[in-house]
Amino acid sequence: MNEKGLDRRINACRDDLAAAHLKGQVDAPEFSDGEKRQVIAGSAQLRKAPRFDAPLETEFLFGETVTVYDENEGWAWAQSDEDAYVGYVSADALGKDISQPTHRVSALRTHLYLEPDIKTLPDELLSMNARLVAESVDGKFAKLKDGRFAIAAHLNPVEEFAGDFVSVAQAFLGAPYLWGGRTSIGLDCSALIQLSLQASGVACPRDADMQETILGEALIDCQDQSAYKRSDLIFWKDHMGVMLDQARLLHANAHHMAVAIEPVALAIARIEGTEGKVTSVRRGAGEK
Repeated sequence: MNEKGLDRRINACRDDLAAAHLKGQVDAPEFSDGEKRQVIAGSAQLRKAPRFDAPLETEFLFGETVTVYDENEGWAWAQSDEDAYVGYVSADALGKDISQPTHRVSALRTHLYLEPDIKTLPDELLSMNARLVAESVDGKFAKLKDGRFAIAAHLNPVEEFAGDFVSVAQAFLGAPYLWGGRTSIGLDCSALIQLSLQASGVACPRDADMQETILGEALIDCQDQSAYKRSDLIFWKDHMGVMLDQARLLHANAHHMAVAIEPVALAIARIEGTEGKVTSVRRGAGEK
């Protein structure tokens, strides 16, 4: 079976092994049903190969679930249940006990504590959209199922979402740029949009080319800057950003090495020299 056309970023298939649901679509000597795991680290880096010096593809966040198809020498070959991304993650970052989250981190980042006391040393740092099981809320703190404590004001029930993904994205202003990063400690252009849409209750794929394919509807004339408006997504060959209004673009970018705001005309002129012209403008991505 020819697997041409299958995107290995989001399809668990290797030369020696593939996910069982891909039978009939790929040739592989073995297939695996996989095993569910849950992320127990604040964030877990997903790499292209089972080495700590391999390129960073993306990050899994605390409380997200994944399917592990193979485990070897401390590395799990896993696929996200959130956006289907596939890669290698440290097996130590995954737990076998699966809990149904009750809350989601709504702040850019927040600490977990071993005691309900902000003067104690924090035990873990969580990022926006990390998921937790809160058993009770007492004043400033939420007590978690694992016995630790989170700042209650930094959490939302999992069924409550932000109303405007652009405002969520703008909260990341100044966050460092990191290729493959998916937290406010470091993130790339597509992660900024993915995290913001997810915080608003909108499912979103991981990479810019995937987002350009499915998010919103394309404007007929993507070069007409006078037609741009708030929440429009602007795409180039290998980059993207979101409009704050008709004239200003918000994007995580390697020019500023941060999430920055700049006049869209200036950004278009500069980026044209490296990535070419705007390839599309998508409208309505935040609509549920």
